Amino acid sequence: MTETKQKTAIVTGASRGIGAAIAARLARDSFNVVVNYSGSEMAALEVVAKIEAAGGRAMAIKADVSDVSAVKHLFDSAETTFGGIDVLVNNAGIMKLAKIVDSDDDLFDSQVAINLKGTFNTMREAATRLRDGGSIVNLSTSVVGLKLETYSVYAGIKAAIETMTGIMAKEMRGRTITVNSVAPGPTSTELFLDGKSDEFINKLKMMSPMERLATPEDIANAVAFLAGPDGTWINGQTLRANGGLV
Repeated sequence: MTETKQKTAIVTGASRGIGAAIAARLARDSFNVVVNYSGSEMAALEVVAKIEAAGGRAMAIKADVSDVSAVKHLFDSAETTFGGIDVLVNNAGIMKLAKIVDSDDDLFDSQVAINLKGTFNTMREAATRLRDGGSIVNLSTSVVGLKLETYSVYAGIKAAIETMTGIMAKEMRGRTITVNSVAPGPTSTELFLDGKSDEFINKLKMMSPMERLATPEDIANAVAFLAGPDGTWINGQTLRANGGLV
């Protein structure tokens, strides 16, 4: 059956921004793509429609990654439709910024639930559900290196994800499954631009020697490298896709 021959990728949080770009790029690389979303059904269906219009295969699945049962449903649906799963891209996340002294419990707890526990939930499920020879790519942030003010909770969680990435790579020994992270710098997405002044955005843009923000496609290219045949010798690493920012 073709379902077992063509590789399949799950991309969490793929209804917009970097996630949508990753889904489109993997589809162009001949993956079946599961476009995961939590609340934006219409946006997710638009991503699927664009992939299918270009000749690819995709489906949209609603699942809150912080919910263990929802994550199981996500993987079950992917297997039922496409026959197996080869790649997991952990892109789903929220960003709430504040100094530590001003960070309330909701700011902390909500980001831990989605960004940390959500990534843990899907990694744990992928450990037994991915076919041998597959790959996991987690999204981190270059703020782990930059250590910008107000990013403490967000970047602290991503630092934990980078550590889990390296450990899981070793735990997958014997199955030729790679586990890596991509750490974007400032990227022109709704998540990044929301609530930031033009002055601050321009400041971040000029911090890179490339003197621009990344596009979602820049990050998707890095993910596609790690998920594809050219990235099979890269394992347990964090690729800082930031134009030389840090």
